[in-house]
Amino acid sequence: MSRQNYIFTSESVSEGHPDKVCDRISDAILDAFLAEDPMARVACEAFATTNRVVIGGEVGLTDQGRLKTFMDHVPQIARDCIRDIGYEQDKFHWNTCEIDNYLHEQSAHIAQGVTGEAGREEGAGDQGIMFGFATNETDALMPAPIQFSHAILRRLAEARKSGAEPTLGPDAKSQVTLRYLHGKPVEVRSVVLSTQHTEADQTSAHIREIVEPYIRDVLPADWITEATEWWINPTGTFVIGGPDGDAGLTGRKIIVDTYGGSAPHGGGAFSGKDPTKVDRSAAYAARYLAKNVVAAGMAERCTIQLSYAIGVAKPLSIYADTHGTGEVTAAQIETAIADCMDLSPRGIREHLDLNKPIYQRTAAYGHFGRAPEADGGFSWERTDLAEALKRAV
Repeated sequence: MSRQNYIFTSESVSEGHPDKVCDRISDAILDAFLAEDPMARVACEAFATTNRVVIGGEVGLTDQGRLKTFMDHVPQIARDCIRDIGYEQDKFHWNTCEIDNYLHEQSAHIAQGVTGEAGREEGAGDQGIMFGFATNETDALMPAPIQFSHAILRRLAEARKSGAEPTLGPDAKSQVTLRYLHGKPVEVRSVVLSTQHTEADQTSAHIREIVEPYIRDVLPADWITEATEWWINPTGTFVIGGPDGDAGLTGRKIIVDTYGGSAPHGGGAFSGKDPTKVDRSAAYAARYLAKNVVAAGMAERCTIQLSYAIGVAKPLSIYADTHGTGEVTAAQIETAIADCMDLSPRGIREHLDLNKPIYQRTAAYGHFGRAPEADGGFSWERTDLAEALKRAV
């Protein structure tokens, strides 16, 4: 039986965090390639530092003759991302920073294992293990600490971009600590927020006056008590931010991107990878399956693990854990999953309709716990498999 009474913490980072700037650029480039060619192969990484962004990785189009021309658009894609995030600092400005593009053609040896040919089914783009998780402690079926950590930063970004809070900067981090009683969150023990600001004479107290109303607007009012600790810009001045303050790299915030430490992580990052890469697509499928298990009432909490080998279509294993909350056995869930969804790379992409330019929006504030969108964005958050899973057991 899992613990019922405990304290747990998760963190999030804003779209202006240096690592998230790089995730955004990588996913924007991926979207641009997929808009050009739904079967594009992309593995795009970015590195950001003072006045410079370096982009590298492997890409491929169905018509490789178009690749060189398309590469010319990459620097402007990066600049558009930086401008939308809001960076116009002297040492990191969307219009003046250097953009170095080192993208090149995908390795033929990798492509041969992924691209389906006559008589052979399309295989996974790499080996690896992927985890999905869901819990009924929030309406989004996400762990509360990470869901509220994201929500705080999204709310502050809205206030900054609307002009309501012009002294807030793009770079920020949040952390929420919750107390659980009988397995459910009941109290905010502490809130930590460090946010970039524009005026050097703004103190921690000044920043708290600005941000506290927005934080209270996001958190359940009855969870905040007189004992709740507030740590707002605890180190003081935070004017120098973004890649000028600290270098960024694609794929470094994998726990922020998923479940805030409430569930295992297979180790693979998401951003900049097309959906043939099971690091991304199978992690989305695992979340989809876990969420539908919980939505079906088969468990209050569910972890799903999938594993793959490069060039092999079918998953090597399917594992379920309901953490002592299951209404059916884990073995029944595993069998139902295999019966209800084709978990080959092609099957996942087709079921979740992943060959679309829908990834830039995932780069900040979490890949999970978001509402499914009309154009196919966040399709892995649908609960349309719940009835089929119930019938299968």
